[in-house]
Amino acid sequence: MIDVLIVGGGPAGITASIYAARSGLKTLLLERETFGGQIASSPKVENFPSIISISGEELVSRMLEQALEFGVSVDVENVTSVTKIDDHFEVVTDYNKYLAKSVIIATGVTHRTIDAENIEDFMGEGISYCAVCDGPFHKGHDVAVIGDGNSAMQYAISLSQYCNKVYVCTLFDKFFGEKSVEKVMRGRSNIEIVHNLQLKRVSGASELEKAEFTNLLTKEEVSLDIQGLFIAIGHVPHNEDFKDVVELDNHGYIIGNELCETLTPGIFVAGDCRQKTFRQVSTACADGTIAALSAIRYLDNKKA
Repeated sequence: MIDVLIVGGGPAGITASIYAARSGLKTLLLERETFGGQIASSPKVENFPSIISISGEELVSRMLEQALEFGVSVDVENVTSVTKIDDHFEVVTDYNKYLAKSVIIATGVTHRTIDAENIEDFMGEGISYCAVCDGPFHKGHDVAVIGDGNSAMQYAISLSQYCNKVYVCTLFDKFFGEKSVEKVMRGRSNIEIVHNLQLKRVSGASELEKAEFTNLLTKEEVSLDIQGLFIAIGHVPHNEDFKDVVELDNHGYIIGNELCETLTPGIFVAGDCRQKTFRQVSTACADGTIAALSAIRYLDNKKA
């Protein structure tokens, strides 16, 4: 019987495992693909407290090393279901079945992607999904944001504070976010809005230099000379396998309270997969801490 079983090996899950294992609990951390989640692919992280600059891969490696040092068991397995049986949970993977006294779901999200020529070649070399993380590397540059929701508009506002020029490229002819945010964005003199654009290809020598679009109304080709491209067209959570034991919102995120408790006592949620406003590596770690401490308290109360 496992005390705390954690689904997802990103910063939230790893942090939760460290707290659980340090409390003397038998802890298992399962990851379906690659440990580290989205941050592992970031070439440079400069907003994680205590570390001035580090690659995402190295940051995750240090986190995982710390978890292993405290006795966390880890494995690569895809969890397909979690079922409550009496006072514990049955967790089924592609290969095994586990019994756990508590479960923390920290499956993260994946970015919605754009199918455009050469786009993968410039990921981390000018193309990013996070303006908060990578925007400061483009101080004084001309950049573009793709998207028509709140995230895209907020990215543009943030980038406008230190970038020379910010193009906001939307697929449709309007924005779908809050009017107050749109008003602020439109008030920035260095932000230019271009509607009805579909990205076709990106190019450059070793780093991004140009993005080429097609105007869906006029069919004209639009070329932007930019050094940074930020894609903000949404995220995809992967929580369907847990819908019988947790509550999902309209977008598929798990609903949890400030203690990271879910609809089912004994099941907790942490990180980007839960309903929240800000998704950063530091907020994921904070969630992992809270979820683990809540799980520890849950198990302690069951003993009492």
